[in-house]
Amino acid sequence: GNCLGIPTVAGDVYFEDAYQENPLINVMSLGVMPVERLILGTASEPGSVGILIGSSTGRDGIGGVSVLASQEFDEHSAEKRPSVQVGDPFTEKKLIEACLILLHEHLVVSMQDLGAAGLTSSSSEMASKGFVGLDLHADRVPLREADMEPWEIMISESQERMLAIVEPAKLETVQGICDRWDLDCTVIGEVTDTKMLRIHWHGEVVGDIPARRLADESPMIRTPSVKPAYMVDQPVAVDDAGYPQPHDLGAALTELLAAPNIASKRWAWEQYDYIVQANTVQIPGSDAAVLRIKGTERGIAFSNDCNGRHCYLDPYRGAKAAVAEAARNLSCAGALPVAVTDCLNFGNPEKGEIYWQFEQAVEGIAEACEALDTPVVSGNVSFYNESFGQAIYPTPMIGMLGVYDDVSIHIDGAFKDEGDVIVLLGPPAGFVDGSEYQKVHHGKVEGRVPDVDLALEARLQAAVREAIARRLLKSAHDCAEGGLAVALAESAIASGAPGGAQWTDPTLPKPGRSGRWLGADVTIGAVERPDLALFG
Repeated sequence: GNCLGIPTVAGDVYFEDAYQENPLINVMSLGVMPVERLILGTASEPGSVGILIGSSTGRDGIGGVSVLASQEFDEHSAEKRPSVQVGDPFTEKKLIEACLILLHEHLVVSMQDLGAAGLTSSSSEMASKGFVGLDLHADRVPLREADMEPWEIMISESQERMLAIVEPAKLETVQGICDRWDLDCTVIGEVTDTKMLRIHWHGEVVGDIPARRLADESPMIRTPSVKPAYMVDQPVAVDDAGYPQPHDLGAALTELLAAPNIASKRWAWEQYDYIVQANTVQIPGSDAAVLRIKGTERGIAFSNDCNGRHCYLDPYRGAKAAVAEAARNLSCAGALPVAVTDCLNFGNPEKGEIYWQFEQAVEGIAEACEALDTPVVSGNVSFYNESFGQAIYPTPMIGMLGVYDDVSIHIDGAFKDEGDVIVLLGPPAGFVDGSEYQKVHHGKVEGRVPDVDLALEARLQAAVREAIARRLLKSAHDCAEGGLAVALAESAIASGAPGGAQWTDPTLPKPGRSGRWLGADVTIGAVERPDLALFG
């Protein structure tokens, strides 16, 4: 982000033993554009040429899909390291700027980046979507390594490359713009009306296959799904023998606040430039990132969420909860949730238990997104996240976009003024299953996480958004890891922390501040287990 001039404005960090050998990094990037500048990755107009823009092609990334994403890792995996792509952020920045000019001046028919499987996937997808064919000349592709074979060139996942379809009459202008940004721009093929993807190598056809066969009509493989034996149907029966109540609730809260999954992530987000481009309204550390859209009163917000521990105990309920919490974070900032992208991280799908987790998580996401009116508009799947036979927790990471008609209504989670009333909206807590309290204080991961009442969730979030739009609330914060007590502590900490809930746009009204740290006096009523009411 820093090298590309893109602000890194939000994120989550989770620590679990299940990720020790397979750490996950999921990235969500969001762009804005006038709708009239939208260009699809659809090849059309036979006779147009296919051009490859950007870096030269090497062996880095070859087999990235088949090696890194379809095999488990063990002590004999060193030979798989060359499959990791080598990135060049400076070249990426030049490529982005050049492509934006090409799009702005309507110089390309279509365009698509080269990701998994490189030229093979991009060319077949573009041809398939346009119901056309593509003739590609692999021998014309600029190479950074000698003696590469056609199959290597076609599946290389070298970074910083785009495939564009251009009308011949505009080719010279396109090449001039690429030259200005010191980027290779090479004609490597032509659009045909054959619906075939043909690969040429020094005058010889070395590949010839229907484009749709690769992009849309590949065989469907289904693994018989098996419910994991460790799963239970009932929540934990909390008693003093298995879950003794803490003698000091304050000490228990301090213990939770120090836990890696709850403690401040300032050490992470301060390493990034989160205000470059001068659009950031809400800096990291709150429920959702908020940015203005220049030249308008509108704004956007986004959040990302997934509790892998919840999904391990119940992938269906855990995935529903991930969608609900992502939407809740946006609603707490006053934004209307409108769309989802997901990254589905799982172990080896050839194992029945893993495939069952995957099925359940997808069903949970679908149900929650339908209830909250947030379509899944993009995403990806990462399988085979296993090492030494041990899979990661099922981790269906949810990234969600929210919008504002008037971004000035947004609020954060910091307490503002002494004497303000604190209200808990929604049902009281009372469960321990899968909670941070269960893991940190009791050293256990067991039970079955509660199900999300999606109808209630939708009503609750709508009420919060309406109250914020009517400027009835000074702050709002969702109760997540650590429960009510941690949410109160986070709002109190943010009330006095320099920059903890800081607004960076001087044109927007700032919330009232007491100028000192604020606390909270709360009453939880007569309950049998105060620890569950506070930390559940």
